[in-house]
Amino acid sequence: MLSLFSVALLGLSAVEPAAAGATQQLSYYLDEIVVTGTRSNRTLSDTPVRTELVTERELEKTHARNVAEAIENVAGVQLRNIHGKSGKEVWLQGVGADRVLVLVDGLPLTATTGSSVDVSQLALLDVKRIEVVKGAGSAQYGSAAIGGVVNVITRDLEPGYRGEVTLDGGSYGEQNPSGDRADFGRYGARANIDMGSDQLRLRLSGSHQKSNGIDPEPATWARPGDETDRSQLNTRLLWLPNDSHRLFAELGYFDEASSSRFLNEKAGTVLKQGKEETVERWRTVLGGEHVVSDAQTLFWNLLREDLTDNTYKYSAFGEFDRRNADQVLSQASVHNEVAVGEAHLLMLGADFRHESLEQTIDGQAELLGGERTRNSKEIWFQDTWVPTQRWEWVAGLRGQQDSDFGDHYAPKINTRYELTPDSDAHQYLRASWSGGYRVPNLKERHYRFDHSQLGYVVEGNPDLSPETSQNLQLGWGVNYLNAGWLEINAFQNLIDDLIQTQFDADATAARGDGVDVYRYANVDKARTRGVETTAGWQFAPGWEVSAGYTFTQAEDRTTGFELPDRPRHQARLGLDGPAGIPGLNWSVRVRNQSSEYVDTDETKKSPGYTTVDLKLNQTLGDNLRLFAGVDNLTDTQRDFNDADDFGPVAGRFVYMGVTLGFGK
Repeated sequence: MLSLFSVALLGLSAVEPAAAGATQQLSYYLDEIVVTGTRSNRTLSDTPVRTELVTERELEKTHARNVAEAIENVAGVQLRNIHGKSGKEVWLQGVGADRVLVLVDGLPLTATTGSSVDVSQLALLDVKRIEVVKGAGSAQYGSAAIGGVVNVITRDLEPGYRGEVTLDGGSYGEQNPSGDRADFGRYGARANIDMGSDQLRLRLSGSHQKSNGIDPEPATWARPGDETDRSQLNTRLLWLPNDSHRLFAELGYFDEASSSRFLNEKAGTVLKQGKEETVERWRTVLGGEHVVSDAQTLFWNLLREDLTDNTYKYSAFGEFDRRNADQVLSQASVHNEVAVGEAHLLMLGADFRHESLEQTIDGQAELLGGERTRNSKEIWFQDTWVPTQRWEWVAGLRGQQDSDFGDHYAPKINTRYELTPDSDAHQYLRASWSGGYRVPNLKERHYRFDHSQLGYVVEGNPDLSPETSQNLQLGWGVNYLNAGWLEINAFQNLIDDLIQTQFDADATAARGDGVDVYRYANVDKARTRGVETTAGWQFAPGWEVSAGYTFTQAEDRTTGFELPDRPRHQARLGLDGPAGIPGLNWSVRVRNQSSEYVDTDETKKSPGYTTVDLKLNQTLGDNLRLFAGVDNLTDTQRDFNDADDFGPVAGRFVYMGVTLGFGK
């Protein structure tokens, strides 16, 4: 397959770009606009809430196909493989994925696995940027944001007619399930078209991604990497009747079919088994933005999401454990933004949410009492105050009334102080304190995660209590003419009533089939703390270097033991530059993480690892781009015979693709 990559490079090198000799404009990373931390437009260098950003330029350079691939190079972001599936979930600052809120344009998504969102399911359709805010965000976005927020922001619709088509495919070499190195082990297509006038605009977009799986031993039954087939369709209609009003409607559809193959040992016999799963999501959003006056703007959204997740297992003896789960999320949101003089921007908002969960196994209701529901009413307030040129303060409070758990409150205060405002290398301080809470979701209380093919099941616990947290962030930074920067940030999260899975010895003994039973439970107290550093330098058009390092210490405050699945050290390195051929650029991304405990008794460790990706882009005029790359160039992979090794599942992946634009 390396020969395939060599052919791709030769092909790229031989093409003379139509725009050869054109001056390349330097777009500065720190000039990018972000909104997640304050709900208002701020440049990245000036926002009082520290934000990590994946730009549209970065998405193009790294050929990211989904959100997981888009954020894997962000400093401090830990992507973990989801047990029993091929997906990825997001951990931030040592806080697990159940406490990281994933949003699309500020609106939540329903978890498709466990209690966390599988970010590998979210194709990069019409995405302009992705913002990552670490630390408790409950005051801003409510329950489930104890660890932070990942906000996927889509492109606005502009008048005119334009579109784009992208095709790509590649091979895992000898680890293609077919065993043929020349096969496409993974391939996909994405397309979008925008059209419309100044008043009425429409977008249609779609994606199809297929992976045949990853199999180091194709001749055997078991396959470590699942086969997946994912399709996503989105539509957006925007109406601007005048300069003061914007109304939009969105309809989205997602479908996934995945297939697992594994060996299960029972009573001394090894059985060939498999699992088939289908996921279907319908998402509808209505919203509006209304300029009431020069000082006041009103925003509103209506969200409805229906998620169906169906699974069954099979062996030589037939099908079994046919489980069907249906979830519904409905939310109505409104907030008002008022500028008071030149120093204050006030926001007042409300969210009303309804959730339901219904689950059956082999046609019988599996939840106690049948369908389970939950309602919440939330009101929040925020004041952004700029008393002087140097100071900015953001204070907020959210109150939630939950149908199952009563009232909860989450405050926050953020500040930014400019140390040297008139210097070319201006320095600044950031600090924030925020409270968080997380109400146990319906899955944790009532759902049953059956991974008996992997030797365990997880039972819901209706007696869980809400989690609460306190988060502190302190940081210093320097910004040199927006082209170079360095930030150092210390953090601490104190979490009470942390919800974790615990081994249930009595239930395991009662089963008597060798399958371990775990149950959700509130463990007393936990703490995560550490230091993050990020730096970058855009020293010439096309040339850029960026780096990040995160030290994390996570412990159970009752036992003193480290919390599992949290590596102490993570590092990121990015290098970009021209290749000496007009229109051809290269990018290298390096990711490293140290070893980590995988049990609560500090007896088992997963080894650390380093991966390297190489990306190439050849631009041909304004509407054609060829690209190629090697993910995991060093072929770093876990030892599949070691149950405690949770390193990368996928080995080296070599691919190429093309993007064709049209319209204007």
